[in-house]
Amino acid sequence: MICGADEAGRGPVFGALVVAGVLVENDAELIRIGARDSKQLTPNKREVLAKQIKDIVVKYEIMVIPASDIDDLRKVMTLNELEVSVFSKVIEKLKPDTCYVDAADVNEVRFGKDILSRLTWKPTMISKHKADETYPIVGAASILAKTTRDEHVRRIARELEKKINLPLGSGYPADPITKKFLKTWVDTYGELPPHTRHSWETAQNLMKKYKTKTLDKF
Repeated sequence: MICGADEAGRGPVFGALVVAGVLVENDAELIRIGARDSKQLTPNKREVLAKQIKDIVVKYEIMVIPASDIDDLRKVMTLNELEVSVFSKVIEKLKPDTCYVDAADVNEVRFGKDILSRLTWKPTMISKHKADETYPIVGAASILAKTTRDEHVRRIARELEKKINLPLGSGYPADPITKKFLKTWVDTYGELPPHTRHSWETAQNLMKKYKTKTLDKF
């Protein structure tokens, strides 16, 4: 049995980190339906493929780490260590003979070894950068992670957008729509919105500017 594992939402200032894993006997059916890197697919195509993948695979696992949990965990570990922990939990549930992972660490071999060190058995581990572009089974995992993350962001948007009548955007720090949403929320409420990763530099800088501006008024 082989598995693939990938994440979605490593970089955003909003919302959860999602790690997904899929288990199959071989990847022939995943190749047939066109499973590949989720970033190369339209949102509609990802949704269609996600349903097909869930029907095809022997088993799949999805772990969602909310923003507040990410902040708590980052007090005691790096983001790479957090991902190693979550990847290993997903893979542990799947119990493959061979595992393909999209390496989050700049050192792809180290990322694989770190995951292996946390498993109760030792599958063959292939840890590569851009594995979702190379291995259809990792592409399938990336699709499940991305569609789960997208639904999570949609729920956040429905909850928060009505409070300040502005779109949330993608949730990424570089997104001007997200930047405007965050700044307007902080200016309005004097605090970061729910589901924000407080440990992110973008969020911390925004609060520093707000507090400085507030102090200057006195």
